[in-house]
Amino acid sequence: MLKEIHVQTHAQTEFVIVDSEVQTAVSESGVEEGVCLLWVPHTTAGVTINENADPDVVRDMLMEMNKVIPFQDGYHHMEGNSAAHIKSSLFGPSLSLIITGGRLVLGTWQSIYFCEFDGPRRRRLLIKVTEG
Repeated sequence: MLKEIHVQTHAQTEFVIVDSEVQTAVSESGVEEGVCLLWVPHTTAGVTINENADPDVVRDMLMEMNKVIPFQDGYHHMEGNSAAHIKSSLFGPSLSLIITGGRLVLGTWQSIYFCEFDGPRRRRLLIKVTEG
């Protein structure tokens, strides 16, 4: 089963929790044991897993990422979003998640984050659920 969801972002860089949307796709698939593949079809966005209990974790990640890869740094790309392309490559466009008992296997404090690096925009996240 392949499902596409849309993620609306509201800032230039932002992490959006998508746990419930991904779990809904898993539940709709009927797969009890398998794998859920997430794919971001954009060159200036990504996906990651990290802590969801303390919002300062995401705030700190975004702050440090923007220090290490600033928006303006003498880049040559004419579109002006080179920093977003670099961040996207570092975070990556995909994740593979284990499904057991019809549920995503995530740690106690983990969430799935859609990572926006060139927003705000309306983005796509593809979810492929397979048995296995």
